[in-house]
Amino acid sequence: MHIVIMGCGRVGSTLAHILEDSGHSVAIIDRDPQAFRRLRAGFRGRRVTGIGFDRDVLTEAGIETAAAYVAVSSGDNSNIISARVARETFGVDNVVARIYDPRRAEVYQRLGIPTVATVRWTADQILRRLLPEGAEPLWRDPTGRVVLAEVTVNQSWIGTRVVDIESRAGVRAAFVNRMGEALTITDDTVMQEGDVLHVIAAENDMDRINKVLAAAPEQDH
Repeated sequence: MHIVIMGCGRVGSTLAHILEDSGHSVAIIDRDPQAFRRLRAGFRGRRVTGIGFDRDVLTEAGIETAAAYVAVSSGDNSNIISARVARETFGVDNVVARIYDPRRAEVYQRLGIPTVATVRWTADQILRRLLPEGAEPLWRDPTGRVVLAEVTVNQSWIGTRVVDIESRAGVRAAFVNRMGEALTITDDTVMQEGDVLHVIAAENDMDRINKVLAAAPEQDH
């Protein structure tokens, strides 16, 4: 499919190369023609100089046939404006905008524009390396209310079906990491020695979930 990217910085150029290597056609927009020097010599996509929310520039980049639009310039306002133009003017359903201010990201998410809040994401990644296992989520939605988190499970849960853990702990399991491989949950999936359980939950419920799973399961009477 054809994908238009606004911003030929490190993120934009990396995305362009990955997408092209995956067999997609790519057009990348930047107001600075020198930015295209980040693209490899063999890049086959279009290089369009201009402002990403200018309709003529978007048209030159092939927005009318694009299946997706990505705005990853260095400016929050430019990213969100161009994403809205791509969606509302040209009817591109699949749009993503990079936002540095996580407070803005929540507002734009409510407008229906998927965002990646880089400050919040970077902070999460650092905290996961500084704090004990399970203390910080792997991912959170832009509102901060829903998280994907790795949880510490008491050894007494080993041998228990994951669906039973979900029921008894009041949590939804996302997947199990077993020896570096992510396994989806089935009715027959059983916790084994060394398994790492990942859950999806409301952030304000994580303290309770961590306490329940860190303790031995209550015995049925």
